[in-house]
Amino acid sequence: MEDNSDQYLLFMNLFNDSYDTTDSSYVVSGLVQLCSKTKVNQFGANFIPLFYYVNFLLSYLGNGLVLFIIYKFEKLNTVTNIFLLNLVISNILFASSLPFWATYHLSEWIFGVVLCKMVSSAYFIGFYSSILFLTLMTFDRYLAVVHAVTAARSRKKTYAIIASVAVWCISIVASVKELVLKKVWLHLEYGLMCEEAGFPGNIMNRWHLVTNYQQFLLFFLLPLFMVMYCYISITVRILSTRMKEKCRAIKLIFIIIFTFFACWTPYNIVILLQAIRISTIGENNESCSESEALDYALYVTRNVAYLYCCISPVFYTFVGKKFQSHFRKLLAERIPCLKRHISLSSQSSRTTSQRTPHTTYDY
Repeated sequence: MEDNSDQYLLFMNLFNDSYDTTDSSYVVSGLVQLCSKTKVNQFGANFIPLFYYVNFLLSYLGNGLVLFIIYKFEKLNTVTNIFLLNLVISNILFASSLPFWATYHLSEWIFGVVLCKMVSSAYFIGFYSSILFLTLMTFDRYLAVVHAVTAARSRKKTYAIIASVAVWCISIVASVKELVLKKVWLHLEYGLMCEEAGFPGNIMNRWHLVTNYQQFLLFFLLPLFMVMYCYISITVRILSTRMKEKCRAIKLIFIIIFTFFACWTPYNIVILLQAIRISTIGENNESCSESEALDYALYVTRNVAYLYCCISPVFYTFVGKKFQSHFRKLLAERIPCLKRHISLSSQSSRTTSQRTPHTTYDY
């Protein structure tokens, strides 16, 4: 009995010594709150796949139609058509990644490490380049209307090619972290994950901060200011002319600005709030309700922004009379029974266009 008692006392002494020598800098005082994301994940699994498939179909139908019209009726010898072609390519690249993510949200990542990195990169390259090409098209429209005389000398094919290459380079550089950070790893509850991993938490937080502020400043705030400035200048220019379809042009400008602002602002506000959360209080020190609210908001607002990204070429091209005319011709060729009605409307459109040859949206 004495031996057992001595052994017990020796064990307790060793235990107490081990406890006392613990470095206090590693001791966490208070409770660490672990938030259950079950409801948020279930919401994402139900909501995101359907929305991604819808976005994919709309993007391929809309962008495919624009691409076919460019191929059949247009030539790539104008600045506008070069920018438009690049915008369509960027949207198709972005939309091509959506079925992979939809499948991922339904179950797990089943496509391997290489496709994890490639799909993630294509997703962000297409997303970023789409925003920049929309901004570039707006700036080009501003040059063509507000500075028509000087722009006639500078708006050449070379200028369009150089600007397009610059946009693709910026988008690729902004997305290079996907190649570095994306890994496929096994989660005990959710299975195979295609997520950012492989570095300590503080480094990952810094990457998230860089990504969020990059998204907000470079791919939202700057494009928004440029779009606002360009279209306000175009509106002032239109008001100073004697164009008969002045009201129509101003209405279209208002619709474009409002749609851009309404679709992009909520998503980027959520992105900014996430960046502020990470940089100030950290993800582990916030309440679960705040974290869940941001997750829900991100799911909804991100998909609204993605929808605009997918349908923007159709929106930007079919406000123009020229593309409307091409679409009528395409319908008349494919659906003969509509030919008589379409030819009459086209004739009326041509008459109107002749009366207002300098309309802003006639390309």
